[in-house]
Formats: sequence, C-alpha cells, structure tokens
Amino acid sequence: MKLYPLKFTPIFKEYLWGGTKLKEVLDKDVKTKTASESWELSGVENNVSVVSNGALKQKTLQELIDTHKGELLGESVYERFGNKFPILIKFIDAKLDLSVQLHPNDALAKERHNSFGKTEMWHVMQADPGSKLIVGFNETLTKETYLKHLKEGKLLEILNQQEVKAGDTFFINTGKVHAIGSGILLAEIQQTSDVTYRIYDYERKDKDGNTRELHTELAIDAIDYQKKDDYKVSYKKEYNSSNNMVTCKYFITNYLNVVGTFVKQLVNRDSFSIYICVDGQAQITAGDTTEKLNKGETILVPASINEVSISAKDAKILEVHI
Repeated sequence: MKLYPLKFTPIFKEYLWGGTKLKEVLDKDVKTKTASESWELSGVENNVSVVSNGALKQKTLQELIDTHKGELLGESVYERFGNKFPILIKFIDAKLDLSVQLHPNDALAKERHNSFGKTEMWHVMQADPGSKLIVGFNETLTKETYLKHLKEGKLLEILNQQEVKAGDTFFINTGKVHAIGSGILLAEIQQTSDVTYRIYDYERKDKDGNTRELHTELAIDAIDYQKKDDYKVSYKKEYNSSNNMVTCKYFITNYLNVVGTFVKQLVNRDSFSIYICVDGQAQITAGDTTEKLNKGETILVPASINEVSISAKDAKILEVHI
C-alpha cells in the first residue's frame, strides 16, 4: 500500500501536576478533568501510536515500521535504529511545577538501563505571566557542593531559572538539570527514551499521601555540574522558509512560518519528516492526499514522499527529521 501523510490518535498521560490547557488551548479530546501530556507520536513500548486517518487507520506505528521499514523511516534511519522509532513527540501542560530532573547520556543509559539516553528540546506554546523554566545551574559546582545543597534542602538556590514566553525554545542535552515550571504549555521533541533521574520534587505527596521516588545516587555521575549558557535557542523566523532551530545527532528541528503556500522538497532527505503545528492552521498535501494540520496536531510524512505542499493563512510549524 502506498504511504501518505499519517495522523495518529493522541495518548494522554495524567500526573499530579497536569492542567486543562491540552483541552482548552489545543482542543484535545481529553475525557478526564485534567491531563498532563499528550503523546503525539510514540514508538515507546506499551504506548505505541495508532493511525487515525486514511487507509491505514487503526494500524500501529510499530506495524507500519515492521512492514515498510526504510520506506517509512528512511534507509539510513532504518539502518541506524532498526524497528525502533527514534523520536517521541509530546505536548506538555504544567499547571504545577514539574520535578527537577535530568537524563543520562547514551553510554550511561545503555550500561544501566539498556536504553538510549534522552536529549530533548522544548518549544513554549503558551506561558502564563511570570512562568519560568529551570535549566542548568547558576554557578559551576562540584559533586560535593551539589550534594551539600541537596542535603540541606537548598537545591533551588543553585538552579538557573528562566522566565519564558510563547516562541521561546530550549535545547536540553543529557546531564543538564531541568524542570518545566507552572503555567507553561509546550511541545517537546526527544529521543525515544523514558530514562529520567528525579532529584527534587518539592516534597510533594500524591493522592495516596506518598512522595515520589528520587534517584539521588543514580544522578550523581550523570549530572553536568558546569554552568553553561547553551540552552536558549535563537532562530530566524523568515516566512515560507526552513529556519533551523536545533541540529544534533538525534534530530534536526526547523521552524516554518507559512503564509500562503510553501512547497518543501524532501527528495534528498533520507528520513521521515514530522510536522507539528504550534499556532494557526495549515493544510499539508502530498500527491493526492491532503490533511488538515490544526494547532496542537502532528503529522508524520514517510521518507518515500519527495515533496509536500503546506498552505496556511499564517501557521507556525515545527519540522523534525533525522
């Protein structure tokens, strides 16, 4: 069967910090009172996305990879990752502060968890006034000074806090402590990995009165203790152009501000392409297939498609590929 631009049914996750913006701002079909995350495109075991449009409706992403391999992923991507989809796309709504955490690099994650590490990026879609992210430290530390602050309950004093607004973008490499603050709705692009080391959770308790597990010992050798200003992403916002945001060995992300019609050539890209609408509404056409892409929706364009045409009055879209 010929592949076409694929949409998927969101997978909703609820944690103690979630809110109502996935439903109210992104118009997600959330059935619960609150929701924390919408997994838009996932190959994570037990959380595999299911196609919601066209002739392949109800097929899972894993079934498509098993059947179409490089035709879907790109030959070089399939050679590198095999039958595992390498990217996880989420929308995250933080009504409350998320825990302070970090992710190990590939080597450590492989050794300890037989997993990839977790490099990720955030694109802020909406932020209440005064909302902040935690990204890295505000001074260079040693393990000893870090543990001293942690033991004394003074970790927040050494964390870098950054006030944010819509459009702000951050690259979170492995080892960097980070946390999404209350009042922020964002899109997250990450390696397919669920390995997270939680180091501080505000001493909160869940509905059953239990505190969440901390990973103090595991985190010690995974943390980057250096103060670095490498997290804020600056990018151009030229209309009808691929404005590069992030290029790393795990993913490339471009910013597209489409006004009118923008034709994107993919013939030399040996990779799938993902289009995430973060504002406005667009239509994506490939061959004889046209799909709407509303704010808060994601489309996967298979590697076998050589050209897409994107039309919009004014849409802001993130384009992701390997």
